[in-house]
Amino acid sequence: MTATPQIRANIAPQGRLRVALNHGNRVLVSRDAAGRAQGIAVDIAHAVAQALDLRLDFVEFERAVDVSSSAQDDVWDVCFLAVDPKRAETIAFTDPYVRIEGSYLAGPDCPASDSAALIAAGLPVGTVVGTAYALTLTRLPGHEALVPCHDIHAMLLALDRQEIAAASGIRQVMEAEAALRPGSRVLEPPFMEIRQAMAVPAGRPDAAAWLRHFVSDAARSGRIADILEAHGVDRSCALLPQ
Repeated sequence: MTATPQIRANIAPQGRLRVALNHGNRVLVSRDAAGRAQGIAVDIAHAVAQALDLRLDFVEFERAVDVSSSAQDDVWDVCFLAVDPKRAETIAFTDPYVRIEGSYLAGPDCPASDSAALIAAGLPVGTVVGTAYALTLTRLPGHEALVPCHDIHAMLLALDRQEIAAASGIRQVMEAEAALRPGSRVLEPPFMEIRQAMAVPAGRPDAAAWLRHFVSDAARSGRIADILEAHGVDRSCALLPQ
């Protein structure tokens, strides 16, 4: 789809492409030694800006909930978030382009042998408020035992203090944290498949249509799979549009 002046004005009314980055998702974005944003979301954002021939500005957030809750505040034009029906009330999503598993990180003293045993025992499980996996877990068995935490740092601190038996989050992140905590482990099976997409604020139909087309083309051409692979994510995690 051609990036006409009308589409540019709809997707970037300030004349520059403001892309929200969620640093709470370490699979998609991180910071280099100088503090600059890097990663999958950054590379895709550059590709979008290039296709639109627009200047790119990053608007950086530490939590997914801060991105989603600001959708109608005119502070960003495009974001990277997991698809969720609650978020879709104010955000227009593309088809998902990558799947990421949500898993439990059991602390050293947690007696559960797997995910089902954790839930059956009613043990306290930490979640980060407003994340895709937290929203999903509130709709699943065991939601009564969820312990909401402000951010991942607070959740991991609660785990280390044995205030919760397990933490929930993105599998790769939970695996990295398990490696830092002797006796802790990631439980099988994952409790969900997190489907990450791009999105624009609701009410920008031309922008939503253009971005859906961009993601579809990038997925079908293998461009997204190439970006995933460049950042250590298996190409098999890439999703083709429905």
